[in-house]
Amino acid sequence: MKELLSGNEAIARGAYEYGVRLASAYPGTPSTEILEYIGERYPEIKAGWAPNEKVAVEVASGAAYGGSRAIAVMKHVGLNVAADPFMTLTYTGVNGGFVIVVCDDPGMHSSQNEQDTRNYAKFARVPCLEPSDSQEAKDMMGEALKISEDFDTPVLLRSSTRVSHSMSLVELGARIEGPRELGLKKDILKCVMLPAFARLRHPIIEQRLKDLAKYAETCSFNKIIPGDDSLGIISAGVAFQYAREVVPEASFLKLGMVWPLPEQLIRSFAAKVKRLVVIEDLDPFIEEAIRLMGIQVEGKELTGLCGELSPEKVEEALKGSSSAKSIGAIDMELPPRPPNMCPGCPHRATFTALKKNKVYVAGDIGCYTLGAAPPLSMLDNCLCMGAGIGIAAGLDRSLGDLAKGKAVAVIGDSTFFHSGMTPLLDLAYNGGSTTVIIMDNRTTAMTGAQPNPGTGYTLREEPTGMVDIEKLAGAFGFRRVKTLNPYKVKEFEQAVKEELEAPEPSVIIARAPCALLKTERILPDRPLRIREDVCIGCKACINTGCPALEFVKIDQPAEGDKRKGFSRINEALCVGCRVCMEVCKSDAIEEAS
Repeated sequence: MKELLSGNEAIARGAYEYGVRLASAYPGTPSTEILEYIGERYPEIKAGWAPNEKVAVEVASGAAYGGSRAIAVMKHVGLNVAADPFMTLTYTGVNGGFVIVVCDDPGMHSSQNEQDTRNYAKFARVPCLEPSDSQEAKDMMGEALKISEDFDTPVLLRSSTRVSHSMSLVELGARIEGPRELGLKKDILKCVMLPAFARLRHPIIEQRLKDLAKYAETCSFNKIIPGDDSLGIISAGVAFQYAREVVPEASFLKLGMVWPLPEQLIRSFAAKVKRLVVIEDLDPFIEEAIRLMGIQVEGKELTGLCGELSPEKVEEALKGSSSAKSIGAIDMELPPRPPNMCPGCPHRATFTALKKNKVYVAGDIGCYTLGAAPPLSMLDNCLCMGAGIGIAAGLDRSLGDLAKGKAVAVIGDSTFFHSGMTPLLDLAYNGGSTTVIIMDNRTTAMTGAQPNPGTGYTLREEPTGMVDIEKLAGAFGFRRVKTLNPYKVKEFEQAVKEELEAPEPSVIIARAPCALLKTERILPDRPLRIREDVCIGCKACINTGCPALEFVKIDQPAEGDKRKGFSRINEALCVGCRVCMEVCKSDAIEEAS
């Protein structure tokens, strides 16, 4: 039976069909749906969200040590977080098959960088497979698990945004169980990485890489597709699909195993074609490896290093121009639609209060990163998950009076559980006067409202323990901990002012659920309206950035009316959060009748 599946659905299906017993992940686009699909459709797999990617890899590796087939899932920047256990797992090896699924994001549709996961495969000396469609995404899960068991190694399965979210037909199969015997097995020399034991493992790793290179020569996912020998293209993943679409007549070496590379297969292919070109997203990973073989090849000088490839870009690279506009494309300028926080978002209320205090805000990854956009313009720094607290503390400690009372850190609840607890502990330990605002909206909102350790339920909506952030901060040693309703902007503004003036570090928990959550609501859901005759046109409400608010210009004011315009509320969007009412200078806002 065949079914139309996205790449992420197919990866989840592959985990089911090939006997995965445990899956652990942290949500992050474009990888999020993989674990969600497993949770919804495949109860045979023990699946759960981990606090971060490092923990996901550690939990999944524990399952593999016990003989289970297991996967950990994350986006590309998540592998940075998981790098510590990952880099040593290559030394200990695994027992049951262990695959780390990593989804790259060329073009940075929802990411802070464009890093290429294939470099981690080379760095860690582990094999890496890369599917080009949904069928391969499912099939490569089975192959990756088999390689993992046969070569005693973790395996990277690298997807990308287009493969993860595009759909194609997939042949479905029945579930099979893994071949390893389940149980606890002691092997201290292999699994305890003391320096003396690790030194014994390193030569084994290098020999394994040589054996994997031999395997790559016959891997069924590496194949030559013969064609016109005037042009030979080496490609992998979705870039192969683009190149095949643009020049179907060319000869192709399609790589499904992108590390280690099949050197003899590449040499054989290169010898058969007059012109050799590598088409690949992101880094010149394959291109540079081929150059090191002494083979003349073209690549990134044609396609460029930055941004995501597309059929149009590949056509222009290979032919000098693109025919896209000549086949019916509409040439028109679309109005800009920048991302914005939702109507009623509690983060908007928090930033509005912070703006009144004119502070420098060290931020983090989440919906609240949008606080950097005008008219709020209240996020001054965003580096990576969990960094905001440490950055604010570093500013405070190094600048002294120059930063005192002028800098805060903001972090969401899911990001706090992911990697904010450690820098908060550092702040408690090393002191200073930094104020940390934990924006607790009771979900992992940015990636689709996944649960986290502060929500009280799991991936499969089973009740579980709920972290008490107030008690946690107290246990760390903070004496100043406040929990506030961010919608009460004036109270919140005053509380922030008090904590900024305090001589010691403090924590403010801005607690209000995501405006999109249906299970926990504190908003009245009654829209507001603005009395246009009372509004003075000061734009205080407009400056909150709420998409339900608009400013109407007065082209021909009545006699005596000095206003340039007035504010208006779109009642279809308004959820009645009352932030605009809190900042209104003329008492012009009331409940709509």
